[in-house]
Amino acid sequence: MSDGPVSGAGETGAGKFVIVANRLPVDWERTPDGSGRWRRSPGGLVTALEPLLRERGGAWVGWPGTTDPRVGEAPITFDDGLTMQPVRLTGQEVADYYEGFSNATLWPLYHNLIVKPEFYRQWWNSYVEINRRFAQVASESAAPGATVWVQDYQLQLVPKMLRMLRPDLTIGFFLHIPFPPVELFMQLPWRREVVEGLLGADLIGFQRPQAAQNFLWLARELTGQETSRNSVGVRGRFGVVRSGFRSVRVGAFPISIASAEIDQQSKTRAVRTRALAIRDELGNPDRILLGVDRLDYTKGIDVRLNAIEELLEEKRMDPERTVFVQLATPSRERVESYQTLRAEIEREVGKINGEHGQVGRPVVHYLHRPVAREELLAFYVAADAMLVTPLADGMNLVAKEYIACRSDLGGSLVLSEFAGAAAELRQAYLVNPFHLDGVKDSIVAAMEQSSTEGRRRMRALRRQVLSHDVGRWARSFLEALAGQIDETAPLESEEEPA
Repeated sequence: MSDGPVSGAGETGAGKFVIVANRLPVDWERTPDGSGRWRRSPGGLVTALEPLLRERGGAWVGWPGTTDPRVGEAPITFDDGLTMQPVRLTGQEVADYYEGFSNATLWPLYHNLIVKPEFYRQWWNSYVEINRRFAQVASESAAPGATVWVQDYQLQLVPKMLRMLRPDLTIGFFLHIPFPPVELFMQLPWRREVVEGLLGADLIGFQRPQAAQNFLWLARELTGQETSRNSVGVRGRFGVVRSGFRSVRVGAFPISIASAEIDQQSKTRAVRTRALAIRDELGNPDRILLGVDRLDYTKGIDVRLNAIEELLEEKRMDPERTVFVQLATPSRERVESYQTLRAEIEREVGKINGEHGQVGRPVVHYLHRPVAREELLAFYVAADAMLVTPLADGMNLVAKEYIACRSDLGGSLVLSEFAGAAAELRQAYLVNPFHLDGVKDSIVAAMEQSSTEGRRRMRALRRQVLSHDVGRWARSFLEALAGQIDETAPLESEEEPA
């Protein structure tokens, strides 16, 4: 597959299936001659949706991730038939709409106020304007009667705006991050506008049933619309909001990964050889613990570091036999709260190694940089225990990736109850990340489990992950959006939020 676009391709208004997301799955890279070119950067979402885009003659609308003035607004069509429609943003708009309202207002609000959200009218005004721009580009990209699927918290106003521009469209919306409890969402000064924006969709999807239930209550309280009772299941039972002459369905669709593909990649000779080399480079310890996260305050990296420090102090973990590897991908480095978090994490890593490590044998190996895909899979294969301890998380796909890599039925998973994945991965060692003693006990249990117990747990976890992949997630949402699944709760008006 070539990275280069085909010049002159891409007809506006021809897309029968349009994805609208904050980012395009491409990167703009400079070439040696000083110009630039597009490079594909497919992730789990594009892997699931790319076949549908090609099959239906679709397009992907989003920001290309750069403010380079050489990047225009013309469609980018790759020679495998995937068409991208860029939405231009200036540096100031990135600061206000993305770093500001999306990630300093909505992100902390939707993640249980781990960091205090900031409410600025300038950021909100930019969010409205950029959402309007995305809606306009999506409108111009969609064919008559097309299906448009809007993704995530950065674009919550797009469904209503797009509905007003193109009432002929079928519109879906999916929220990848948690949706907050009612009392937290009500702090948002523009709470009604956000709810009304989402109600422009025909189907609104959340990761968890409780999130859908909370949204139903908010829709009734903030807009006065009649709603169904708050009984929403996974992929098959929907609440309903009666919005004017329209019925908006609300449901839970837990997202997943390309599990079969990851399973196969993890079995390759290159990955297996690299996994053995990683163990050797770490000194061939008895146990390798692994954390893989964006460097974000929601991920609970500090929780696992504090647990490891206390286990070392209590002599429940032997620093000569155990190492912890934390891979932390840089994230939002211009935001002050992330700068503070990085400093705190690096200080704690230094403290643990200073007090418990040996020359040439640190207890904690910390990498603050992106890790290549094949290298990441090798770390999954090498690790004896995966520590996933977010304080709040929509799903957490890292936990599922680790399981997909363990065809040997080795390894163990310590997983926060507050990750969406916990609802599906019941055979993990589930922990409350706010209960440090419980986290410590689960880490010890995961390290000391018998081979029989470990294989039993991992076999059950793999059965779940391999049978519920990202393709199944996409199909279930789109089938519901098309009306092929229509199991709705009866309307009533007196239920309280979950």
